[in-house]
Amino acid sequence: MSVVTKEARRLKRRRRVRAKVSGTAERPRVAVFRSNRGIFAQVIDDLAGHTIASVQWTEAELRDLAKMEQATAAGKLLAERAKAAGIDTVVFDRGGYQYHGRVKAFAEAVREGGLTV
Repeated sequence: MSVVTKEARRLKRRRRVRAKVSGTAERPRVAVFRSNRGIFAQVIDDLAGHTIASVQWTEAELRDLAKMEQATAAGKLLAERAKAAGIDTVVFDRGGYQYHGRVKAFAEAVREGGLTV
C-alpha cells in the first residue's frame, strides 16, 4: 500500500487541468500558485512560452496584508498589468487548488480589475 501525499494529489489534479487548459496570445492563461505565506500568479502565453505579466506576494504593497486581502490586491494588480500589456480575456488555471478561499478571491479580483475570465 502506498501513501499519496496531499501535494502529490494536488499535482495530479494540476496535470489533469493543464491537459485541457492552454493559453494563447489572444487568450493567455492565468496560472496561480498558493503557498502558506502568500500567492503568486502569472499571465502566460503557452504557444510562445512567454510570461506576459506576473504578481507575487513579496512585492512591497502586498507583503504586509492579511492573506485574503493579499489575494484580492494581487488579483487587481495582475489585472492592471495585463490590461497595460493589451490583454482583455484570459483563461483561469487554478493550479489544482480548490476554487475556494484565496484562489476564489484572487479570481474575483481579476474579474473586478477588468479582465474577462
